[in-house]
Amino acid sequence: MKNTMKTFVFLALLTILFVFFGNLIGGKSGATIALVMAGIMNFIAYFFSDKIVLATSGAVPVSREEDPELHAIVDEVARSAGIPKPKVYMIPVDVPNAFATGRNPENGVVAVTAGIRRLLSREELKGVIAHEIAHIKNRDVLISTIAATIVGAISYLAQMAQWSLFWGGFERDDDRDSFNPLALIGLIVGIIVIPLAATLIQLAISRSREFIADETGARLIRNPLALASALEKLEVWNRAYPFDVNPAKAQMFIVNPLSGKSFLKLFSTHPPIEERVARLRALASELGGRKF
Repeated sequence: MKNTMKTFVFLALLTILFVFFGNLIGGKSGATIALVMAGIMNFIAYFFSDKIVLATSGAVPVSREEDPELHAIVDEVARSAGIPKPKVYMIPVDVPNAFATGRNPENGVVAVTAGIRRLLSREELKGVIAHEIAHIKNRDVLISTIAATIVGAISYLAQMAQWSLFWGGFERDDDRDSFNPLALIGLIVGIIVIPLAATLIQLAISRSREFIADETGARLIRNPLALASALEKLEVWNRAYPFDVNPAKAQMFIVNPLSGKSFLKLFSTHPPIEERVARLRALASELGGRKF
């Protein structure tokens, strides 16, 4: 519940930033244009994200005959979650990781790497699958798209302002007077600071949704320690052998595939593994301390 509230607070903050920046830059018309442009791009991404991500990651469908155990786990967890069974895909790489995509539970997809199938035990793999199915159940693709739309609109506004300043200034539709020097300085600071603040909020939303998926998935299988153990193993591997993926897609994976590189916490798409594991162990105590 705490992390769910954080998500809505962060989305509200993004909206406030957008409205403030839109009025500062171009009044209502400028903000509307930016929001519409960002909305169109993210609407397309929302409806075709599963196909785009699967194609760019090299994932291929896995039949029940090819991997009956994996399908059985996905079946079991999906039933517990009360959603249709997601499609199952495999990424033919040795680095162990996994992600989920799909705009709603009816179009869900779970993809795992070949490496994760070799590394994890059945219970650990079940924990990972539960985490990914939790993303689908919680409609995190939709939440991420809303956040991306607002951040994209703010970025468009910043670009509009930069070009306007480059060409000698601009007028807002509700203010025909020229800016005074202090207002101009404030505008320049806003062009730099507000898009950065919006990006940081977007990353905070991503981290918050990871915590929620951890808890939701662990409760689905009533075995938080299995997921905690899997996260620890995956973190070790991904630090040693970072997965070469587009940074924009890194937030989709259960652990940061770029974690071999240095990131400040504020600029990370994922919470620290130590914190995720600590929360899962606390949840295990709450649920009776079940060992995996």
